[in-house]
Order: sequence, then structure tokens, then C-alpha cells
Amino acid sequence: MIGLSALSFALVFVDLPAGTRGSMAAVSLASGVAALVMMACAALLGARWKVVESAFGGLDRVYETHKWLGVWALVFASVHLAFKAGMPGWETAAIIELPAPVTRLVRQLSYIALMLIVLLALNRKIPYRTWRWWHKLSGPLFLIVVLHWLSFKSPVALLSPAGVWLTIAAALGAAGAFYKLLLYPFVSNRAEYQVTGVVSGPSAVRLVLSPLGHGIEYRAGQFAFVSFSAPGLHEPHPFTIASAGTRDEPVQFVIRALGDYTQRLVREVSIGMTAEVHAPFGRFMRPAQATAEVWIAGGVGISPFLAWLDDPAARGLERITLFNFQTPGRAFPAAEELAPLAQQRGVDYVPILAGVETPAFQEKFAARVAEAGPSHLQVCFCGPAGLLEEVRKIMAAHGVPNANLSHELFDFR
Repeated sequence: MIGLSALSFALVFVDLPAGTRGSMAAVSLASGVAALVMMACAALLGARWKVVESAFGGLDRVYETHKWLGVWALVFASVHLAFKAGMPGWETAAIIELPAPVTRLVRQLSYIALMLIVLLALNRKIPYRTWRWWHKLSGPLFLIVVLHWLSFKSPVALLSPAGVWLTIAAALGAAGAFYKLLLYPFVSNRAEYQVTGVVSGPSAVRLVLSPLGHGIEYRAGQFAFVSFSAPGLHEPHPFTIASAGTRDEPVQFVIRALGDYTQRLVREVSIGMTAEVHAPFGRFMRPAQATAEVWIAGGVGISPFLAWLDDPAARGLERITLFNFQTPGRAFPAAEELAPLAQQRGVDYVPILAGVETPAFQEKFAARVAEAGPSHLQVCFCGPAGLLEEVRKIMAAHGVPNANLSHELFDFR
């Protein structure tokens, strides 16, 4: 984001008369360009293109960047709105001439639209189904911002450095929005499944979905967007696949009631319900080479580790210690179920029903560091952000490099 804003400012300043580059008008104009570029990049990242996911190292990182691009776009748009982006001596012209009232309306709508989209995205109390439909408007609203640029009288000509920069950004952003809103439902990798197993637990459920026809190929540790056929459950929602197998075998998901959507799903899901599964996503994979591994799961973050345990092709599991952090009374799957599964694969399973300060975790983690050496211990984590920070502190205290930590952003709405 620093690079995008710096390049936007630099290209705009190239187009301006030298004596005006330090003015607030120049800052306002450059901020408007930076805001549009960031909105375009956000639209591009939202398309879920595989090449983009690979470049970022996982869709979770893509969506985290997507969110912050929207936030900073709003910041730059606010600067652009607060100060007049014009001054005497500038040669200005609009690329597309519109009536003055329409130009003003487009300018106002573009800012209001961006503000609403960002604020709605950051408000976690808004129900998922409401947030999703509002967020769908970000594509059409981006086109309004592009129209504002084209109809705004500025010294940035279409074939100038800043004009070419804006043209490329607008084209890529429009392509991303067009793909996600119109083409994605038809060309994405998806398959139809049916719920064939439901195991309920404390505020959670484990689902078994069997493919209706050919399923989807995936690797253990990846996640899918699942849309159920029942009323109120149509919105695609990301869930980690908690099993391993071939494309024609059933897939499993462990889902905890954490929000409005998942609460309803846990309450209403039943055998026979059909679902559309879009997959695979994510790059949370076991380290290819490791002297010793520590897996740390927090709550429903046990899902990818269940898949790794279930993977028949997995090797070297005897060098792994699995710490499973669970809230007392809400452990699911229960330790009584996970312990035998881990034992079968040679994994040292350690259930933790308290925080990281518990001796069961502190002593065992220290022992693993001493056995392998700090630089040779690989830590794989999946769980809440608060627990992740505690794990980072413990790793640092024992000299384990942060580069040895693999994790996926647990919640990237």
C-alpha cells in the first residue's frame, strides 16, 4: 500500500507544474488518484484469482490486504474531499464531459459509497448476510468512482504518466469486479455435495458432505466456501476442510456457532441438505522438511490438523506434538475422540483446557525446543488472533525464529 500511494503521488507530481507540487491542491489530487488505485486493487484482489492467491501466499492474506486497501482508500478519499484539487495556473479538462450537476452527484456518491462499504466491512456486528449483499455493491460503486475520475476537470491527461496509471488500475479493477460478480458463479471450481452425516457438540457441529457426482480435489489444510440449499443459508461461507481424501470421497467440516450465520447453520443443518462447495483455497501446508513440529490449535482451529492427521500420505507424524486449546465444556471434538486418532498416527496429543500459562503447555513446549533446537522447531498454528500473539511471545522467549511459524489468518471477513 505504501508503494501504491508513493507511485500515485509521484506520477501526479510529474504532471503538475513544478511550483504547485507542494500545495494542498496537489496533495488533494494525488490523494484522489491513490484512493482510486487502492479501490481498483481491492476489486482485483476480491476476484479470487488463483494467480493472485499464490502471489500472496493464501486467500486469507489476500482478503486481509483487500480490507486494508479499502480502509486506506477511504483515508485518501477523505483528504481528496477535504481540499480542493485545483488551483490557478493548472490546465484542466475532463476526459468525459458531463453536465455540472451530474459531475457533482457522481463526486458525492463516490465518496459516500466508499465510506459505507468500508464502515460496513469493519463493523463485525452486522449480520453476515446483510454485510455480504452490501459488499456486493462495491463493484458497481467502483465504476462510479471511475466515472468521477473521467468527468472531473484535472490536469491529469489520459495519456500522461498518471493518466496511464489510472487507466491500467481502472481496467484491472473493473475486470476483477466483472469476473467476481458475473463470471465467478459459472467458471469457478465447484461441486454439488449432500450432507450425509451430522454430529452435534457444544455450540458446534461436525458435518460429513458426500459429492453428488465428481467432487473437488484439494490438499489437507485447505478451506472451501460452502453454500447450503436451506433458506437463510445460501451465502457462501469459508470453512476449513477437516478431512483428507480423493475428490470422490466425502469431506468433513467442524463448524462452531461464532456468528449469526454459523449459529443458524449449527442449529438447522440436517442430513439430506445439499450444498455447493467452491474450493480449494488457502496455502496452510505442513513444512516440507522439519526436524520437529509443534501444531497448536485453538477451538475450531483444530480443523486443518484433523485433515493432516487424516491424510494417509502423511509421513513423519511421530515428530509432532499437537497442543489442542479448548474452552472447558466446549471441547469439540472431545479429547477422548482426538487422543486415539493422534495415537494411531504417532502424534503426541496434549489437550489444554486453560491458557498458555498452564504447565502442560509451557513444560512440553520447552522440552520440544530443547530436543530439536530453537532453529529446527517448526510451529504450525490455527486459532484466534489473541492466542497467536501469546504463541509468538513464547516462541521468542525460547529463541524460536518467527520465520519458523506457519499460520493462517483465522478470521478474514
